[in-house]
Amino acid sequence: MPERLPERVAGLLERVGAQPRLVAHLELVHGVAVELLAAVGRRWPGVEVDEAAVRFGAATHDVGKVRHPEELTGPGHAHEPAGYALLVELGVDPADARFARTHASWGLPGISLEELLVSLADKVWKNRREEELEDLVTGRIAEVCGLERWEVFLELDEVLTAIGEGAEGRLAYQSSFPVVG
Repeated sequence: MPERLPERVAGLLERVGAQPRLVAHLELVHGVAVELLAAVGRRWPGVEVDEAAVRFGAATHDVGKVRHPEELTGPGHAHEPAGYALLVELGVDPADARFARTHASWGLPGISLEELLVSLADKVWKNRREEELEDLVTGRIAEVCGLERWEVFLELDEVLTAIGEGAEGRLAYQSSFPVVG
């Protein structure tokens, strides 16, 4: 069973009429983000992360698919700015809403570690690995902790491999919710 969404997020998703499949996806990515946060805290305790922001960001990153339901089953990026706008319209602080806009844009200048972790959770939940994204996370952690990049990468790879092993079950759970069209 996936991690329960924070009440604040569950209420927002209910207000916008999010499809059950979208809610399931957000639960799964949120759960993986929680696992990532725990691993970062255990392995690199010197890394300061706004855990509440990561949890909120992971739980809302794809909310724009409410306005672009075709992107529930197909490719597209229209949901990203739409999700940011929707959250802001609902009264969410733009600093919290940013994850909807940035979760697929990890290469932009000024991206925070929190945003990178949300992006990483959105990939690894289905066991997809993105070398550039992982390199950015590795670099941030290595810099903060004064470690060699390769040391951090080996540990991060171990964490992501372990999380990826649960992808089949997560994909099956998400697929059990039909897309209402």
